Amino acid sequence: MMNKINLSQAARLTSPNPVTIVCTEKPDGTTNLATVSWWTYLSFNPNMIAYAMAKTSYSGEMVRKNKKVILTIPGSEIAEAVMGCGRTTGRNTDKVEKFGIELSEVENSTIKIPVHSRVAIQCNLKEYYEVGDHYLYICDVEQVYGKEEEDALFAWNGYTKVAPAKQSM
Repeated sequence: MMNKINLSQAARLTSPNPVTIVCTEKPDGTTNLATVSWWTYLSFNPNMIAYAMAKTSYSGEMVRKNKKVILTIPGSEIAEAVMGCGRTTGRNTDKVEKFGIELSEVENSTIKIPVHSRVAIQCNLKEYYEVGDHYLYICDVEQVYGKEEEDALFAWNGYTKVAPAKQSM
C-alpha cells in the first residue's frame, strides 16, 4: 500500500531531475545566471520548451522584459557554482564574478553562457502564466547547441544536490 506524501517528498522520490541554468541579460548588458530544475520539452514541431521560476525571480523579470533567454544544461565542472546560482539573486549580485564562472558567446545573442555547458537552448519568450507561486514560461526555440563531452548535471534529493546522473545516491 502507498503512503500519503507531500509534493516535496515526491520530488525526492523522482530524482534525478534535469537542471538548467537560465541565462538572461541584465540592463547593464551583463549576463545573469539562475538555476532551475522545472523545465521540459513541449514540442518538436514547432520547437518549444517551458520552464518555471518563482514569481520573485530577477531572471524571470529580465525574460519578461527582454523576451530573450538561453537555457543551458550545465556541465559537472561547475556543480558548486550551479548550486550557488540557485541560492543567490542576481538583482544586486554579479553571480558570474562571485562564483567564478567562465562565459562564452553565442552566435546572434548578447546573452552569454557558461563555457561548461552540455546543451544551450536559445529561445524567445512566447508567453507566460501564473502558476501558484511561480510563473510558467513558454518559449519558442531559435537554435540549439551541444557539446557531448560535458557531463550533464541533474538535481538530486529534492533539489538539494546537483551531480551527474551516473552518480548514484
